[in-house]
Amino acid sequence: MTQSVLDQIPVLSMTELDRADFAAAFGASFRRFGFAMVRDHGMDPALIEEGLALTRRFFALPEAVKTRYDARSNSGQRGYTAFGREIAKGGRENDLKEFWHIGRDLSANDPLAGTMPPNVWPEELPEFKPVFTRLFAAFDRIGAALLSAIALHLGLEADWFDDPARNGNSILRLLHYPPVSPDAPGIRAGSHEDINLITLLLGAEEGGLELKDRGGHWLPVVPPPGVLVINVGDMLQRLTNHVLPSTSHRVVNPPPERRGIARYSMPFFLHLRPDFVIDALPQCVSENHPRRDPPISANDYLKERLVEIGLIGK
Repeated sequence: MTQSVLDQIPVLSMTELDRADFAAAFGASFRRFGFAMVRDHGMDPALIEEGLALTRRFFALPEAVKTRYDARSNSGQRGYTAFGREIAKGGRENDLKEFWHIGRDLSANDPLAGTMPPNVWPEELPEFKPVFTRLFAAFDRIGAALLSAIALHLGLEADWFDDPARNGNSILRLLHYPPVSPDAPGIRAGSHEDINLITLLLGAEEGGLELKDRGGHWLPVVPPPGVLVINVGDMLQRLTNHVLPSTSHRVVNPPPERRGIARYSMPFFLHLRPDFVIDALPQCVSENHPRRDPPISANDYLKERLVEIGLIGK
């Protein structure tokens, strides 16, 4: 199927719609697709370009330099993960990508500090830390506004997520999919669902992202420039007892004539606070829609999933 997701999912403005209307439209998109698109989010385009330029510069460094910052020393949460290490849950082939993780820095005496390793920064790029610290904060701010809309859609107070997401173990991932040969089989990233609450994705210059709709069809996701793509993660699916479903998505190889071009993107995985217990919201449980999952802390759930995708050992 070649139909674009833009033919069905509207691009919602965060400023033109009033709060209630935005929440209703945003939630409806999540219920139908597990995905939504938003514009007028307030992120500085110049900062985005600076971040993408630094992403390209980092991944162009020699392999020996990049592996100095190997993330295996901290459960894959901070620093560099080499090409081909991650695999989709239940997948047979490792993904054709390498990436860098930036997370939240907490003070050493914070009670949650033990669940979040400190960030590492490449010495070869002194601009890296200030630029991506600002980008992380921008994503955090926009994510909080989107969580407020989700809360309203679910019939909760607008600030319901403030405490569950405060000091959440969120991750900004810098992704590089290197060029592939014109006859390369397979796909760049296997079909998967995200672990976290919601994911905010700045669209890549090169396409390839597809979502699986409720009819089982794969639809290409091609956002206009500057538009954020947001999708439901498994933590939100679990919290809402699958009322807001997490949607399978993948990154396919481009057409043969584009396979010599690298793909870069910057997803922000917005997480709950590690000690928050994910339990189905009462309004999402009924006789006709019984509880699907037992309670579990966000940190324990994260660990389970990191094992499944090959970033940490059992």
